[in-house]
Amino acid sequence: MTKNLQDILQNIQPLDEQAMQEANLLQQNFIKPLGSLGELEKISIRLAGITGRAKNSVEKKVICLFGSDHGIYNEGVCSSPQEFTKKLMQVYAAQQNASINILARQAGADLKIYDLGVKDLKPQKNIITHKFLENGTENFINARAMTPELTQEVIEFGISLVKNFKAQGVGLIATGEVGMGNTTPACACIMAALKSRDKSLIGRGAGLSDEGLENKQRVILKALDFHKNNLTDPVNILSCVGGLDLAAMTGIFIGGARYRVPVIIDGVISIASALIAYLLSPMTKNFFFASHESLEPAYNFAAKFMGLTPCLKLSMRLGEGTGAAIFMQIISDALAIINNMGKFDEL
Repeated sequence: MTKNLQDILQNIQPLDEQAMQEANLLQQNFIKPLGSLGELEKISIRLAGITGRAKNSVEKKVICLFGSDHGIYNEGVCSSPQEFTKKLMQVYAAQQNASINILARQAGADLKIYDLGVKDLKPQKNIITHKFLENGTENFINARAMTPELTQEVIEFGISLVKNFKAQGVGLIATGEVGMGNTTPACACIMAALKSRDKSLIGRGAGLSDEGLENKQRVILKALDFHKNNLTDPVNILSCVGGLDLAAMTGIFIGGARYRVPVIIDGVISIASALIAYLLSPMTKNFFFASHESLEPAYNFAAKFMGLTPCLKLSMRLGEGTGAAIFMQIISDALAIINNMGKFDEL
């Protein structure tokens, strides 16, 4: 592990207990039965622990959408043409009202679109081009998806984004991605991280047939067997069976903890990255929020391991950061309550 990454992980600090106690005391004095706003109360209290202030507001919000292609696509693990990664990136950038465009506007969030390694995607307006690999990762069924050195470079890139956002006054970050077949590396990372070979954790992604699902299960299990001697730590897991999008989001989760900016988990790809960050430093968990329960079975496996309970159950499996964008509005509601609700002693 690079010294820079080690230093960042070592400088993650716990939540501010005093600020949380102050926020909790506020909640106890509001005009409502104790605990009656449930998760909304817990959200505002944990946000106090993150920022060190009992009351908070979020004027600037960012959704980071990472696009990348994956060599494992060549094993038939996805029902959509790989070219769709490029096409969707172009749609997002042109603001042609894809789901994430609409939901980002609804949440009042700035949508940042990053090309980390999308095949044949040329630079264009509203896409931040930062190609680590021109054509995406290698096919990890019989080779590393990317080198350990590149993996750490991409993680540190994600961390640097959060550092810059914090300097710009951003108070809330959501994670999203696009890349045909990327539920395969996400599931492989979760299974490798938690030392599981249970094929029932492997889902249908964008809608595989029974035959396609069986193939996806076979591919992941074969890849995990091929790499079994190298799946020794979180960085090596990402290097062997991960992807550029997963590595960048891992950096976002670590950066959120290091620079004390709350980060929202989206679906299974996002939670796989959160899990890698958590294994690198368990304290990172205090700084991210699970938005919605993905239909991918590996999601709940990872969430349960980290002790996370997603607030929303919407049967979503789109990705793009859509569930995280919806949850941004839940956080805004939680903050509106703690900032504005009347108290009993004011009656």
